[in-house]
Amino acid sequence: MSAGGDVGALLRGWPGPALRLDGDGNLLAANARADRLAAYDRGWREELARWVAAGGAVTEPAHSVPVDIGGGQGMGVVEFTAVPMPDGSVALLGRDTTLERRLRQALTESRQRYKDLVDISSDFAWETGPDGRFVFVSPAGAIGYAAADLVGRHPSELVLPDFADQPLPFAATGPVERAEVWLKASDGRAACLISSAVPLEGPQGEWLGARGACRDITEARLRGMELAEARLKERYLGHIVSSTRDDVDPTRTLEIAAGVAANAVGAAGAWVYARGDDGAFLPSAGGADMPDAVRLAAEELLARAAASADPVAVLAGGQALLADRTLYRMEVNGAILCWRAADRDWSPADRDMVRAITDHVGVAVAQARYQETLKTLSERDGLTGLYNRRTFMERLEERLSRRAVGGSALLYFDLDNFKAVNDKLGHAAGDDVLRAVGRLMGRLARPGDLTGRLGGDEFVLWVDRVDEAQALSIADRLLKEAAEFLRPLSASEDKPLGVSVGVAPHAAGSGEAAETLVDRGDQGMYAAKRMGKGHRALAPAPAGPGSAG
Repeated sequence: MSAGGDVGALLRGWPGPALRLDGDGNLLAANARADRLAAYDRGWREELARWVAAGGAVTEPAHSVPVDIGGGQGMGVVEFTAVPMPDGSVALLGRDTTLERRLRQALTESRQRYKDLVDISSDFAWETGPDGRFVFVSPAGAIGYAAADLVGRHPSELVLPDFADQPLPFAATGPVERAEVWLKASDGRAACLISSAVPLEGPQGEWLGARGACRDITEARLRGMELAEARLKERYLGHIVSSTRDDVDPTRTLEIAAGVAANAVGAAGAWVYARGDDGAFLPSAGGADMPDAVRLAAEELLARAAASADPVAVLAGGQALLADRTLYRMEVNGAILCWRAADRDWSPADRDMVRAITDHVGVAVAQARYQETLKTLSERDGLTGLYNRRTFMERLEERLSRRAVGGSALLYFDLDNFKAVNDKLGHAAGDDVLRAVGRLMGRLARPGDLTGRLGGDEFVLWVDRVDEAQALSIADRLLKEAAEFLRPLSASEDKPLGVSVGVAPHAAGSGEAAETLVDRGDQGMYAAKRMGKGHRALAPAPAGPGSAG
């Protein structure tokens, strides 16, 4: 059902006058009770229109207007509670407070008159004595209790733990106007009452208790809270959806989702995880440093969340953790992990909010993984997993521009007797050889080195922070390990697989371009070929600073 339909049903079912205005105060809809009141007096509608147009409905929860209630009853007062709608309009839910106000006036005039009015009132009316306990409660009782169950009890016994510090009108020492108080109903649920009260004083001004009248507004408050929560959830989810749709960087979308999750549930931090093909969860984006206790508990918690249809919560190292899985095409592809201090448990509303967020984040996780795959495909050689020529040259150019001191070297090599493998054993066998070279390069390369396949059977290895002697030593190791590692894949005993290596040392600050360095390595490799297969040779020195060859 649409939001307009929901509001229409709310107006029709409201027991008092109810109407809906747009942000400028124009009437959009009204129920029959509001129309009947307008038949006697239209001034109250104009007053409400001015109040809404002036923004009062945004800053104040309720507004009272005088109105001729008809039937010869004269002027009365109707209080309207404002409930903002997602489309910017305002639903105004009214109730007749005439009796309540007249009752409040009567409290200070006559005890007997007070009790007479109470007897015919449906409100929860009460009186407390000098000890603060109830000495009188209206016959109908209140919030599920019979009057006899409340008389003699202290109001503080009915206070909910979460509202222990709220001021109570039952102990009023001065006039109280429309104080909101939350109490525990007979069935344990939370009940919201609006109360007005006056103190009772003795001849010497001593406090003898208080009298007041309450109205149970729990249903209206809960309905308003539900609407507010739904609106908040819409805003949070709308932020994630718009980011998924408009942001070209999926990682940024995941960072936004993590921030939204943390804010939505009042967490100290949140991280979004992506699930790899091996089933492991890897952190993808987050908006806060993760405490050690959370990091240590994350793996087991995420595994549990992946197998659960509902969010999973645990306590670990003084932290309360909440995790929920993300889905894409009915498969678990990630998770959201939130944490905060263990003194605050996760409420059902927190769990519902996290579930709503994960329902949308699964698509963003899938997009991020797809983008990462595309990036890998664009940068890496499909057979060996090494950088392709374009990416290697870009990375090498970056290294050359950053290195201010020290030496480095480029090892350029190709395969000996590789053509025989393709000719005799086929290209599938040749592909196996190239994959083996990729693994060999992974073994040789140190952190920070660059490895690449320039094309065909030509490969490059950039080794950082080495002098010429060290570079030649690495080349010797490459020759030795290549002969051992590749020999079983050779086409025949008389044509063993191996490599020929050109070593091109590079001096930091020389200004040599990447293309020139690679060309020198290529020349060194051909010099090694001329020495016989399975050799290495130094490349010629660069022509000069900044030379392009």
